[in-house]
Amino acid sequence: MIELQHTTKTHDESRQGEALDMLPTGQSTGRKLYIESYGCQMNFSDSEIVASILLDNGFETTRDYKEADVVFINTCSIRENAEQRVRNRLKEFESAKAKNPGMIVGVLGCMAERLKSKFLEEEKLVDVVVGPDAYRDLPNLIDKVDDGSKAVNVLLSREETYADISPVRLNSNGISAFISIMRGCDNMCSFCVVPFTRGRERSRDCHSIVKEAQDLFHAGYREVTLLGQNVDSYKYTKPIGEGEIPEPTVNFAQLLAMVAEVSPELRVRFSTSHPKDITDEVLYTMARYENICKYIHLPVQSGNSRVLELMNRTYDREWYMDRVNAIRRIIPTCGISTDVITGFCSETEEEHQETLSMMDYVKYDFAYMFAYSERPGTLAAKRYEDDVPEEVKKRRLTEVVNKQQEHSLYRLQNFVGNVQKVLVEGFSKRSDQDYCGRNDQNTMVVFPVDERVKPGQYVHVLIERCTSATLIGRIVT
Repeated sequence: MIELQHTTKTHDESRQGEALDMLPTGQSTGRKLYIESYGCQMNFSDSEIVASILLDNGFETTRDYKEADVVFINTCSIRENAEQRVRNRLKEFESAKAKNPGMIVGVLGCMAERLKSKFLEEEKLVDVVVGPDAYRDLPNLIDKVDDGSKAVNVLLSREETYADISPVRLNSNGISAFISIMRGCDNMCSFCVVPFTRGRERSRDCHSIVKEAQDLFHAGYREVTLLGQNVDSYKYTKPIGEGEIPEPTVNFAQLLAMVAEVSPELRVRFSTSHPKDITDEVLYTMARYENICKYIHLPVQSGNSRVLELMNRTYDREWYMDRVNAIRRIIPTCGISTDVITGFCSETEEEHQETLSMMDYVKYDFAYMFAYSERPGTLAAKRYEDDVPEEVKKRRLTEVVNKQQEHSLYRLQNFVGNVQKVLVEGFSKRSDQDYCGRNDQNTMVVFPVDERVKPGQYVHVLIERCTSATLIGRIVT
């Protein structure tokens, strides 16, 4: 997953530096926990796991880091500016710690493993560093810090999925929730650090996923998003005990169906798909179930086959276009979003033009776009020279952003005059006189409040007009 930059669409992944709400606990120790999350949806999902583990150990949570006993930043290491933002935030925590010497400050997640020495030893900004597979060890690590030691656990696991932990839903609207279905990544995209920071791919027990979806539905949630670095490669086989009959392997299409069958009133989304792995079986499953949202995030990164090979994306331009054609054929109403990188190593002007032509071919509903930023430790950093001048990267990015704005407006204009089924999420950010929610294609819809309608209900909205990012309409019977 890519950290969001220059988005043309407000999206769940764009939440940056979000802190958690106060939550009650059973056996309280009186100690307070503050977590701030950056980056992709997986990081926010992981923060919910961390909160669950520590609440079970007597912590309470707070939205004010100045009153916390333990402060964590759950980090993203995709782009350099994310690391700088986190470092600046840690310095703010350092000031708070000077007034509260007992405060413990820690870094969690993807950035933890790569920068553990800098944070702990060189800059002395943190007391504890914990990688994404070591969250169960947090109570023990906090005890070590209480005893006067620094604490580190960044060991990666081939088994850990946290399947038995019920996440605490942070900042929840009580309507939409994430469900992590797998961890790690086996794809070695040359620009990406995720395989090194999150480890090898492993899939979670499908029965625990369905159970979590059932529990969420019974608790009043009406939408779940299945999360993985590459959901299409999900594959679960139950370990076989002595004398047991082997169960068939469950793939992602089958898992989608299992979750969709929890209830027709439970919307199902997923992220992220990889073009090399998304199958027609997944597409036909989406088409078969009305409550599986007709929206796919399908990162292209580049429209040129040579650049895609340098990126080690394992597909070419023609393969990607074939997958788009399959989506349009099997699910004609499907929304498609993407990720685009401009100025990757040795990208020529002609190759950049092929990215623009790919955008013209697909006409994405929205996109996450940024200029290439070399990350230490990646294959690209080791193998290729970052030789495209910054001003060229930025100019190409501007061209990509401008084109996407045209396509986003084009897609939204096609909704005008049509009725859309919308799950009401709550009040609009701009006015408590309007509700907002998303349609099947993940587009935000804004419409006047109706006293007969409450958040969590489905409504039909006649789309009367649009902006470049939002549909605007009114509820119809």
